[in-house]
Amino acid sequence: MGVLSLIIKREFISKVRNKSFIVMTFVSPIIFVAVAALIGYLSSMKTEVKHIGIHDESGMFVNEFKNSESYKYHDVSKIDPKLLKDSVSQANYEGVLFIPKKDNLKDYEKAIEYVSEDSPSLGFIADTESKLSEKLLRKNLNNQGIDTVLLDKSQIDVTMHLTKASGEETVKGVNEIKIGVGAIFGYLIMMFIIIYGNMVMRSVIEEKTSRIIEIIISSIKPIQLMMGKIIGTTLAGILQFVIWAIVGVILLVVANLLLGLNTSSPTTEMISKAPEYNQLLSNVTIIFMEIKKLPLLSMAVYFLIYFIGGYFLYSSLYAAIGAAVDNETDTQQFMFPVIMPLMLGVYIGFFTVMNEPHGTVATIFSMIPFTSPIVMLMRIPFGVPFYEIALSIALLFATFIAIVWVAAKIYRVGILMYGKKPTWKELIKWLKY
Repeated sequence: MGVLSLIIKREFISKVRNKSFIVMTFVSPIIFVAVAALIGYLSSMKTEVKHIGIHDESGMFVNEFKNSESYKYHDVSKIDPKLLKDSVSQANYEGVLFIPKKDNLKDYEKAIEYVSEDSPSLGFIADTESKLSEKLLRKNLNNQGIDTVLLDKSQIDVTMHLTKASGEETVKGVNEIKIGVGAIFGYLIMMFIIIYGNMVMRSVIEEKTSRIIEIIISSIKPIQLMMGKIIGTTLAGILQFVIWAIVGVILLVVANLLLGLNTSSPTTEMISKAPEYNQLLSNVTIIFMEIKKLPLLSMAVYFLIYFIGGYFLYSSLYAAIGAAVDNETDTQQFMFPVIMPLMLGVYIGFFTVMNEPHGTVATIFSMIPFTSPIVMLMRIPFGVPFYEIALSIALLFATFIAIVWVAAKIYRVGILMYGKKPTWKELIKWLKY
């Protein structure tokens, strides 16, 4: 145990004293806050107004298009179409909508044309087609003697009031909130595994190529060296995350003070839209209440458990890969099988757990050790029976022990092999030594 603690201490100190580690520890939060501030600034900027020409020979549609913050419409029905197309080429108009005159309303389905130099956005296309279709529908109903005004008055929009069986109010999107909270925990585990697993692998490769490993291995067991590297790198990573969190919070507070954000009194717009504002405030309150009802404390505990199991499982594989090769280029053939389960866990979490958190697929992948650290953490906010969590954790740590044994076998042979890129067949042979 004393030898292992020395290795852990050596790995930890070598990581935290590394210049790149120090720089990224303090620069990363600054970059993150700067990017967030830049995104906020860009999103607050007013978009350039685009001028759209409407050449309406029928005269039915031109009044349906109203100016907005993004688009300004111009009636150019009296201008020659050829000149209008030239105007588009000369950038006088973003585009021109050509609407011919048709006797039969059905003929408008394929007759309307939009001319522009650049492809319009999907939102603009959908909005324009909706306006045209709505006008044609009303015109068609009037031709058939149906009063569209009476039809509008008869229309009733239904908004469901959501409550739980206990009588508590809830809002739309609660499942999205739950999957979001679970996804944050799962994504953190995935990123930690990839970032610091690679760090373990590079450390092994560096010591192997510099031949320092031959001196170290003469006095300690290979499995002690491997576990010392993994644990030492883990502690360095945890320290980095803690510093990121502290620096990030400080920077966000400072940025908030510098921006002078004032929330003490409602704006004129809020007052003019009091019912909508009150409803929004009520929904936000309910959302925060839903988040508070989530098992956040137990999720934090399970996050730590799954993080330890998942990180040690994958880091053992990273260490084995580092021992088997001579440089990072040769690791590519072995990296895909390691990364694939992590990516699969993310996709299963987002596309299956959200719709069926207790379905067969979600349940199975929350039990498979290579995907359970991500999938199970996404399922927990929806309420998972304790026996399923216990079984999942037991399988994860049992697999971790087995993988450590397998990785130690490869590590023991691989750290003394030079000059040849091993194949999968050779790796299997090493397990028999």
